[in-house]
Amino acid sequence: MTTFRVILLIALACFGDGCTSSNRSIESHLFHGETMGTTFSVKIVGNFHSARLESLGSSITDTFTKIDEAMSTYREDSELSRFNQWMTTEPFQVSDDTLSVFQQALEISKLTGGAFDITVEPLVSAWGFGPTGKPEKIPTDDELKKLLGRVGYYKLEIDPSASTIRKLDPLLSCDLSAIAKGFAVDRVSDLLESARVMDYLVEIGGEIRTSGQNDFQRAWNVAIERPGPGAPVVHRLLALSNAALATSGDYRNYYEIEGRRISHAIDPRTGQPVSHGLASVSVVAETCMEADAIATALEILGAEDGYTLAVEQGWAALLINRQADGTLHDRESPAFTKLTSLDNRLSFKALE
Repeated sequence: MTTFRVILLIALACFGDGCTSSNRSIESHLFHGETMGTTFSVKIVGNFHSARLESLGSSITDTFTKIDEAMSTYREDSELSRFNQWMTTEPFQVSDDTLSVFQQALEISKLTGGAFDITVEPLVSAWGFGPTGKPEKIPTDDELKKLLGRVGYYKLEIDPSASTIRKLDPLLSCDLSAIAKGFAVDRVSDLLESARVMDYLVEIGGEIRTSGQNDFQRAWNVAIERPGPGAPVVHRLLALSNAALATSGDYRNYYEIEGRRISHAIDPRTGQPVSHGLASVSVVAETCMEADAIATALEILGAEDGYTLAVEQGWAALLINRQADGTLHDRESPAFTKLTSLDNRLSFKALE
């Protein structure tokens, strides 16, 4: 993914609406860079002094760095890596940020029957999507059975008052990659709002949260990518305001080995990469952390079970199914349809 992929799609969407520089009356400012193994873009709208912009840029970078240092599995000294290396059932002290992510992760795990499970790390690594990289051969059934014995969100205990996490199995290890980016988006959004910046778009690796309006004084136009190989192509445009959007799909992060296509989406319940026809899931929620985790869970569950759960829970989800003939079929949950019908703007504030 290139640094400007999402921002460029947003810009193209704006031009498609007939926006031109002549009706821009407010300045916009873009911060971008690399973090958490991907790229970030933060666009804010307003007339700010250079000193304030410099301060905001530093604070944004510092926030991303702090979260990466706490939750990365690629950093041996991260808080998460030290927890994974904690081969005991004694409580492990964590930061408030890490505690919040674990709490949200366990809540989503319970709601999805374990389709979302941060203790999936042994399986993620075995299939080649962890720090060690692609394996020389795929895991055997016996190896997967052994690893599945080390997976289970119910083997984690959280003590919020003491800010500790405890393993019931000392071999347990966790991967926060399906929720940490969403959390980072939320933290930067909180930072901007505390600085009285109310019109913004924050994006990390395609996970997005917006507030207010863009520099054309409209809702933020955000593109959902068409699932498929090659350069990004717009599949759907959404007018997003005061809401978060996350997408999980099987079409970017995969490899082929032994004549088999291996998706990065590993089902924690079976130990196997998903192989169903659900190409991608996009979820709109109030927070990006919630949207990030739910999108992953629905991608694991597949077209039918994922849609059923989204309806039951009232989640706003767009599921893009790949048909047998290769065509794509969109399926919206009722909550997603309701949001998009609100003056063509996805905004949770409009429902209040």
